[in-house]
Parts: sequence; C-alpha cells; structure tokens
Amino acid sequence: MLNITGSIRIDKKTKHLVQRLNPGEIAVIDHRDIDSTSARMLVEHRPAAVINADKSISGRYPNSGPMILAQAGIPLIDNAGKEIMQLLHEGDEVQIQNGEILQDGKKVADGVILSIEDVRNLENIARSNLSAELENFVQNTMYYISQEKFLILDPIEVPYTRTDFAGRHALIVVRGERYKEDLMAMKSYIQDMKPILIGVDGGADALLELGLKPDIIVGDMDSVTDKALLCGAEIVVHAYGNGPHNAPGYERVSKLGIEPAVFPLQGTSEDMAMLLAYEKDAELIVAVGTHSNLIDFLDKGRAGMASTFLTRLKIGSKLVDAKGASRLYKRTIYVRDYLFLFASAAVVVFVIAMQSPAFRTSFRLMFLKIKSFIGF
Repeated sequence: MLNITGSIRIDKKTKHLVQRLNPGEIAVIDHRDIDSTSARMLVEHRPAAVINADKSISGRYPNSGPMILAQAGIPLIDNAGKEIMQLLHEGDEVQIQNGEILQDGKKVADGVILSIEDVRNLENIARSNLSAELENFVQNTMYYISQEKFLILDPIEVPYTRTDFAGRHALIVVRGERYKEDLMAMKSYIQDMKPILIGVDGGADALLELGLKPDIIVGDMDSVTDKALLCGAEIVVHAYGNGPHNAPGYERVSKLGIEPAVFPLQGTSEDMAMLLAYEKDAELIVAVGTHSNLIDFLDKGRAGMASTFLTRLKIGSKLVDAKGASRLYKRTIYVRDYLFLFASAAVVVFVIAMQSPAFRTSFRLMFLKIKSFIGF
C-alpha cells in the first residue's frame, strides 16, 4: 500500500519544475508521454513521488520515461486529471494513498499507480501502434519538408559572433538521452582538440557541471540557469520570426543586462546550433545528446523533425554524433596492468636511488651480507 505525504512542486513543464525540485518533495506535472530525458532529470532530484495529470504513456509510441521512473523506485501516479493543476499550488502538502491524492483529508484527484509490470504492458501496446505512428510521422515530415526546403536550397543568414569558427571543431551539447555520460566520455577529446563549446539551453549547465565554460549558449533560454547565462558566454536567442519580439528568451536575457544576438529560424534550437557552426565554417561538428533515432524524434514531436532532417542533410559529413560514446568502449583493467605499473615505478625509483652515495653503500653492504649468508 502506497502512503506518502509531502509538499509539492507543480509545473506544466517538467524541465521548469526540476529546477525547483528538492529530494523528498512530490512532483506534480502535466506531461503526456514522459520522455527519457525528463524522466532522468526527475530521477536526479529524487522526488518522493511523481503525479502526472496526463497519461504518462498514451500509446502513441513506446516512450521510455515511465520505465526509467519505475526502475528507479519512484512511484508514478498516472492520469490524475487536468483539474489537479488548478486545485493544487506550489508548496501545498498532500498525501498519496494508493492512487488517491488527498489534501487536508479531502480527495483532490484520483490516479493510477504504474508498476513496472503496468509500464511494460503499456509499452507493448504502444509498440504495436508504432507502424501507424511511423506512417503519420513520414506524412507530416514530408509536408514540413515541402514548406522548409529553403534550409538546404537557400543561404542562411546567421548572426555575428565574436567566436571565430573557421577551421575549428564545434562541440554542441543538448540535454538528450545519456548526455551527461557521453559528455564525460568526451573529456579527453575536449582537452586535446579544444573545440568551441556550444550549449543548447540546459546543455550549457551540463558543460559548467563538468568544469567547462561554454563559448556560446543558444536556444529559447527556458531551461538554462542564470549562472550559465552570466558565465561570460556569447548568447544567441532563438527567434521564430524576424525581430526580438519573436524570440521567447530575449526578454529574460535582457533583464540580466546581456544584449544577445538573435537568430531567426523555424527549426529547433539544436538545429540552430548546428547551422550556426556550419555556416560559420567549423571544420567538424560534434553533437552530444542530440535527437538522432526514431524514438528521439517521436519524443520531440513530428512538427519539429523536418528541420532536423534537413539540417543533418545539409551538414552531411561534417556532423559526428557522439550519442552513446560512453557505451562505446569501457576499459577493463587487468592485474597484469597493475603489476606492470608497479614494476615500472620500482625501476624508476631504483635508478634514482642509485644516484645517492649513501644508498649505494647500503645496497653493497646488504648484498655482501646476503652473499655471506648463502655461503658464496
């Protein structure tokens, strides 16, 4: 029997909520088809439970977010009803008894607790619908491609940046599946090649967490912290039409005393980052956490995917996906490696020590004693 009491954090956007969520609090979200990135962000903040006003798996496609929460041992109360977003407020204390959500002893909403088995069954149902969803995806993508083919055919006007891309590598960080692990796996590459570091919204914070300062931050500025925006990086806000009034992040950045560059583009912010690097003649574009497979695209939504296809088609061989780099190769250290390391160090220490007259005298005396003891 599930019985949890705690204060809530509530927000329609999961990526906004996690910025305020503390361990042990109850997260209240309105998120249809919870994606893996959102689920991992929730798991990192260790809430006591997650209440979703919408369906965590609608059946449209087999999204992996609910299974990530279930396997992490975080109770997920599903489909509690849209009304809960108006009935509850930030900081309210609620009690969860099985699927019921109570406030001051009165039932506010009623949801369904999703067990691992429940999630698995829903995933199987969604997987059976994937063929129809793929057909819809292709049809919608073809429509958007017909509307946005200028991305390939026409030159794109990019804003001025102080950072010179010509002949350099550019590393783009997006908060996607396993982006933190993949970024950690790229540390040696970053140290050796010193690429231009571009954070897409919250990707800038991922760079800072690794001790790296982003050179450029791009996006809507809705999931990046003030700390990142004030770190000294160039800021390029994404506009969905000409002029700052069409750039959702412009006002926020301006309030921090920063005058950002504005990049009008109908695509997504990660597309914008790639096109910025490409049009400014980066030698190679390395992408961490970006969307690159069918489930990623369905997580992201069909409408935004045409620009991603076109962008990747335009960039071509200049683009390298680092997704899964952390799982590419894990070095196994054997006992012989330790023995070799110890022997190498011992030889170095012995050679250095032999330069000391006192050590040489002590070594000769020890050698003579051993020789006398064994009868030579």
